[in-house]
Amino acid sequence: MIAGLVIGFVVIVILAIAGDIRQVEKTVLAFDWRVYPLVLLLTLFNYALRFIKFHYYLSLIGASNITWLQSMRLFVAGFPLAVTPGKVGEALKGAWISQRSNVSVGRGISIVVAERISDGLAVLLLSIVGVIAYPQYWLAFLAVFFFLIAIVALSQIRPVALFLLGLAGRIPIVKRFSGGLYEFYEGSFWLFRPLPTLLAVGLGTVSWLGEGLGFYLILVGLGMTPGVQLAALAVFILSFSTVVGAVSALPGGLGAAEVSIAGMLALLAGAEAALASTATLLIRMATLWFGVSLGLIVWSFSLELLGLKHVRSALERLEIGK
Repeated sequence: MIAGLVIGFVVIVILAIAGDIRQVEKTVLAFDWRVYPLVLLLTLFNYALRFIKFHYYLSLIGASNITWLQSMRLFVAGFPLAVTPGKVGEALKGAWISQRSNVSVGRGISIVVAERISDGLAVLLLSIVGVIAYPQYWLAFLAVFFFLIAIVALSQIRPVALFLLGLAGRIPIVKRFSGGLYEFYEGSFWLFRPLPTLLAVGLGTVSWLGEGLGFYLILVGLGMTPGVQLAALAVFILSFSTVVGAVSALPGGLGAAEVSIAGMLALLAGAEAALASTATLLIRMATLWFGVSLGLIVWSFSLELLGLKHVRSALERLEIGK
């Protein structure tokens, strides 16, 4: 995660340099900061709907004993894990779920994967209009879309899925994890049933639309002409860039998502370099880094999530001893 934070800082510096630091500074100062609280509220709207999906997923895998408050804490605490390569750090959420319920870690991790896939399908749906308008993006769109659909479909064809798991279990390095893989599959089977999938993708589409509208407000705050066309373009650019960032497997999509947002703003909206760089910085601060900050705040009073509660207890005993 530390590497991800370092990369994030480097990306911010590169964006500022690419847009000419002086011009970026002028653009930031000219930005209508009155719209930024609304952008953050739309990000919170996105988080709220995704949290509802997360809590719903918990009930589907049998972790219904986790309360809404506990569930919210786990959900927000998972945000900083997004800046790990390929977001693999989010697998830690599976361990947190297991610690607070009677489900296995494998089933807990199935929620993390289901979240990513349902979110991926949601942002792809939001990208459809833009892809129709700009057909050069069709190939990438279809490749990711059919890959995600294939995973969902395979999870529902139990004989084939079990057969593949059996083959994987024969590989020495995989064999020791075969039990966890079967638990992961059982969780995925229920999470990817038709009704839960439709509900999850529906919630995801509305929630990610919120962030797209937040990006639209940023573009308007930077002086771009407001209107339906700009709103549609903002939703498309942010949605498609989210897919690019996820596919890149870079920590938090860092670098890939920023280049995609700034590049598409310049190519499709005719934005100048300084405006494109500033808009990219502002939306990433209001989405990725806003979420990471919220998660770190939760970590500060939830040391048991990081296995550090015993360290605090030891320090308190030392303090009492003094």
